[in-house]
Amino acid sequence: MLTEIHPKLPMRNKSVTKAFYFDLGFKNYGNADYDGYLMLYKDKVQIHFFEFKNLDINENYGQIYIRTDAIEILYQSFLKKNIKIHPNGPLEIKPWGQKEFSIVDPDNNLLTFGESITNQIFE
Repeated sequence: MLTEIHPKLPMRNKSVTKAFYFDLGFKNYGNADYDGYLMLYKDKVQIHFFEFKNLDINENYGQIYIRTDAIEILYQSFLKKNIKIHPNGPLEIKPWGQKEFSIVDPDNNLLTFGESITNQIFE
């Protein structure tokens, strides 16, 4: 049975990636410090990163969708920290019943945050 998912995204520079995600409130997962690999977590979300020094950010289409139960608070906390909201991803209600916004990390990985505005499950 499936129990969890931990997406793996490319990163060019471990210290830059770490600093960006720490600003979002993420922390190191565990005590291990692997060369070329990074594991971070916040609340119940864990994201892994693998080193890809020659990544062309114009050709990186890494994306993850992170569900939240406090979208307004999260959005406001990012604004207060001057975290740039994606120009095509402001906080808004989508036709599929989610309130969402998006940001892009230093390696052009798209992070979309969403909260259900209905109790309906879409399949």
